[in-house]
Amino acid sequence: MGTILSLSPTSQKTTIVVDGPEPNEKSLKKHSVLESALSLKRFVTSSARRNIGKKVNPDPQQLNNENLKKAQHLSPNRESVPVPAVPSQDPPLTPSQSGKKVISVQKQPSNLSLVSPRRVIVQASTGELLLCLGEFFCRRCNKIKGLNPNDIIVWFRNVDRTLLLQGWQDQGFITPASLVFVYLICRETVTDNVCDRGELQGIFLSCLYMAYSYMGNEISYPITPFMVEGNRDTFWDLALGIIDNISDKMLQINIDPHVFTEVFQELKGEGETKDAKGSDLDR
Repeated sequence: MGTILSLSPTSQKTTIVVDGPEPNEKSLKKHSVLESALSLKRFVTSSARRNIGKKVNPDPQQLNNENLKKAQHLSPNRESVPVPAVPSQDPPLTPSQSGKKVISVQKQPSNLSLVSPRRVIVQASTGELLLCLGEFFCRRCNKIKGLNPNDIIVWFRNVDRTLLLQGWQDQGFITPASLVFVYLICRETVTDNVCDRGELQGIFLSCLYMAYSYMGNEISYPITPFMVEGNRDTFWDLALGIIDNISDKMLQINIDPHVFTEVFQELKGEGETKDAKGSDLDR
């Protein structure tokens, strides 16, 4: 066997001849089929690699057309099956297109309007309210002869002065607010059955002790300035009776400004009633 290499100077082609048995036609066809198959495989593989990673988004309209074509090929004897279509985003229907009536509801004005409570301003000095408190006692305890409004004022001021002089308090207790609170306790405690001055003074001092204990600036107060002739049992009986009867009202006047204003007006009205009666007698 030998190999002959021949070069053609005109065609610039290289021809390689291998000595050996001559290939038959069948072998040549086999080689050509294998080469074409390999080239096709390489082409398909390269095409598949290029298409990897590409996301295919089907067209909704094309899917609908294909589904309709498939439905048309069905035989007439078979029941037609509805082919689902890809939903498309349609604009919202107007009230006329949907066939429904849209009723606009407007908020009607209410007959009940929110009205803020009327602001009441009550003005009175400490001296005026002290006199009004004395007038209340004279009107309530009309069975006590010779009772003067100044008697109530003197009893009140003596207790307050004693506590200041003995160092039980740093400032006086008598103010318009405290007078309103004292009036509330006395109004609920003192009855018109009292006919003795000493008895009235003992009841009034017990009312003062409860007012001082509840509204005073100090933590505690002595009971001696609030007792008459040292009768402790009577004093404590009256004090406990006030607690049992009007504890809720004492708390209410402290937290509700409307209640305080009503009691304030009532106390001031005690002096105005006296003035009205005096003017009527003068006429």
